[in-house]
Amino acid sequence: MFTVTYDFYSGARARRRLRAARIALCLGTLACILLSQFAAFAQVCASVRADTLRLHILANSDSEEDQALKLQVRDRILEESSSLMDGVSNKEEALRAAEEAIPALEKAAEDEVRRQGYSYSVSIAVENVYFPTREYGDTTLPAGKYDALRVVIGSGEGHNWWCVLFPALCLPAAEDTPELGEVLTQGEM
Repeated sequence: MFTVTYDFYSGARARRRLRAARIALCLGTLACILLSQFAAFAQVCASVRADTLRLHILANSDSEEDQALKLQVRDRILEESSSLMDGVSNKEEALRAAEEAIPALEKAAEDEVRRQGYSYSVSIAVENVYFPTREYGDTTLPAGKYDALRVVIGSGEGHNWWCVLFPALCLPAAEDTPELGEVLTQGEM
């Protein structure tokens, strides 16, 4: 005949191990759920960045005069580019339109700088630059690197100003361009 003895301590140890395994399984499942949600959010943010073209204007310095000049150059650029995105329906077309407009926009910006009595150089290029998170009304643009039509006045060491060229969120005369909701999906909005 066999005798069965029960070791109280090994039973308690087994229950603790089982409880620890259940907790680890629950935490692992929760981590997977959270990571999958974060990955989906990151994918949407990347899509927004991929579908957006921004306008970025950097002042020569932070002096009051240079900051005022930046705003005058901004107004001139916006005036000159008011029809830039007319008929543009996607990011590739927006980039092409922006690159083709660089010589005319650079000339207009330089003209405005001279008209205001300054001799700063102006350079304009399409570049991929980092922007912080920005809210436009009900829409939030996530932080990250965006393609931008970048206007640098003089040394470009002053505070900057930016908006969204495509889809148009900064052009007052942009009524003929696609609305944000026509370019971004509901999830991206």
